[in-house]
Amino acid sequence: MKGVNILPRKSSRNIARAKRHLRIRRHISGTATCPRLNVYRSLSNIYAQVIDDVAGTTLVAASSLDKDLNLSYGGNVAAAKAVGEAVAKKAIAKGIDTVVFDRGGYIYHGRVAALAEGAREAGLKF
Repeated sequence: MKGVNILPRKSSRNIARAKRHLRIRRHISGTATCPRLNVYRSLSNIYAQVIDDVAGTTLVAASSLDKDLNLSYGGNVAAAKAVGEAVAKKAIAKGIDTVVFDRGGYIYHGRVAALAEGAREAGLKF
């Protein structure tokens, strides 16, 4: 069958996001003095980590699954803002006040922007 394309024409949205994230990561790296605040969102939850890329360790993490946040649903803007505030409070408690924001290949809109706004309101600088 000449001329038949067996590969799918459409790429997965998550594969495209992962490619964008790799492009972003070429320019963004976290250090011990200024770690990276990484965001991952799924359909029903949102996760945030403060990462030291030099040492390869996660310094602080928070997600909408944390029991102390008492969220009924983790996939909305209110939950994202609460997670941003929680990760900022944990980071400040560990002596981290400045981070570089890594949106993870997602558009800076909606839940990702709400998480960043919540972290800024709680005192994190980026």
